[in-house]
Amino acid sequence: MIDNPSYNERNIGMSSISTTTAPVPTDTDYETLLTNLQRRVDALQGPLFTVQRPGLYDIFLAHLPDDQVQYNTCSACRQFVRRYGNLVTIAEDGTLHSALWHEDDAPGIYKGPVGALCLLVEQAPVDGVFYDKAATWGQPVTGAWHHLAAQPPAALVFKRATQTPNQAWAEKAEDYRTLCRALADFTPEMLQTAVALLRSESLYRSEKVLGVAEWLQQLHTRRAATKHQIRRDNLTWRAVATAPAGYCHPRSSMIGTLLEDIAAGLPYDDIAGRALAKMHPLQYQRPQAAPKAGNIAQAEKVFAQLDAAGALARRFAWVEEIEALWRPVPPRRPAAGAADGVFSHLLPAAKQPAGVSIPPTTITWVKFRDTVLSQAEQITCKIVHGHNTYAALVTAANPSAPPILQWDREEQRNPFSWYQYHNGSPGSAWNLQEGAWVPVTAVALQPNLWGAQPLNHQGQGVLFVLEGARDMLAATAGAGLFPECLKAEFHGVRATIEAYSKRATIADAEQASACGLILQKSNSVGWNAHVRVVMAGSTVQYQIDRWD
Repeated sequence: MIDNPSYNERNIGMSSISTTTAPVPTDTDYETLLTNLQRRVDALQGPLFTVQRPGLYDIFLAHLPDDQVQYNTCSACRQFVRRYGNLVTIAEDGTLHSALWHEDDAPGIYKGPVGALCLLVEQAPVDGVFYDKAATWGQPVTGAWHHLAAQPPAALVFKRATQTPNQAWAEKAEDYRTLCRALADFTPEMLQTAVALLRSESLYRSEKVLGVAEWLQQLHTRRAATKHQIRRDNLTWRAVATAPAGYCHPRSSMIGTLLEDIAAGLPYDDIAGRALAKMHPLQYQRPQAAPKAGNIAQAEKVFAQLDAAGALARRFAWVEEIEALWRPVPPRRPAAGAADGVFSHLLPAAKQPAGVSIPPTTITWVKFRDTVLSQAEQITCKIVHGHNTYAALVTAANPSAPPILQWDREEQRNPFSWYQYHNGSPGSAWNLQEGAWVPVTAVALQPNLWGAQPLNHQGQGVLFVLEGARDMLAATAGAGLFPECLKAEFHGVRATIEAYSKRATIADAEQASACGLILQKSNSVGWNAHVRVVMAGSTVQYQIDRWD
């Protein structure tokens, strides 16, 4: 602590006494300590963890010169060190680094105490993930006295409305115990087999499970890379703090079923059949019974806490507002002063390559994206006979409503989602004439893949937005909200959300302009895509038959 006007009074606990016997450190030493402490906190990115090391403030005082102990004894500083002095970060190799204490930051008489705290904290065992709602750590000033304190970055301030910091801490502690049991039960060999099966894409909707399988496998690998059990434990804590929702509870998810089937030595056909049954889009994470009164009441509470009731209202998206990989090049018009005859406003049709009739080229989506899309001026898509996978993009009717989708974040809003019908639907159900070639007005990835942080575990797909396409049965489609796409806060009330979604209606069906043919990596039903591409005045036809 530091008293700006005078050092003739010392602050001890909550009282003041007058003394002139002990020499005191300079103002500069203490100011430097506080400045460097704030600079260190400013650089923290999280997650932060706590370690089991009580009595840190007493150790701090014990390493001061005897004649400085009384001067530095302060209840405000003691509370700061007790609450925040045991914070650490965990490096990729499992080593601990003190979040606050670094000997190089401490001038003069404070170098010894700060160095001692750093050493003790970095050798202690981790006991939890740190959460705190405070916008200021500690009490910076009381009267004329300055104390150990800091302002954390906004990203480290706990803002979750549905939990207290203590509840979040307890949840992560349970995640740690559950994950430790899973790591003991599911061996690296089992995970290697599971990852190989999932990467082969021979299991239905494998992308929903591949992410957690690879995550568990990588965690096993990182833990095996160190011989120190404490570092292994630290790596597990680090994984718990950064894991996507549900990853720390593999036994209660599809990956647990798959690993248990592998451990039991089941044949591939049985494994694939069980995966198909569990991952069916009408079953996966979707409650099959009506919500009970308690679940409805809990849902009301959750949405009230998050002020998210307005986020449930959805409307159809417009093509102008979506994030697109490609949009058509505007037609080239005659230059000013060109011939202005009666037919001069008409544009010539794109030319076919002279002298040959080129059959449709079969191509993967990835190759089409990488070699054709950037050169395409215009694209048309054939509406094939029979069923195909058509989809509609929808978004929040209230743009200021808080995020409820996993890929929608306050710092980067993306309230868009999509829906489609299981087993597809005919073009006529989407206002499209079978056999016609329809202009493509945009090519866009699924919304979970937009932005700098795509969520690949929600699947990979691309939408060819078609001119005039809209769901003619939109009134019966519900709200297009699915539990597997919602943030973790809503997992416990998914039965109520599912019931709400079935009874709701998406607004602005007549204005929908972001509907079309969706091609998904995990769904072979929709790979009946025939497109004509105009490039440099010539037209080439492609059949996109698979993802890659």
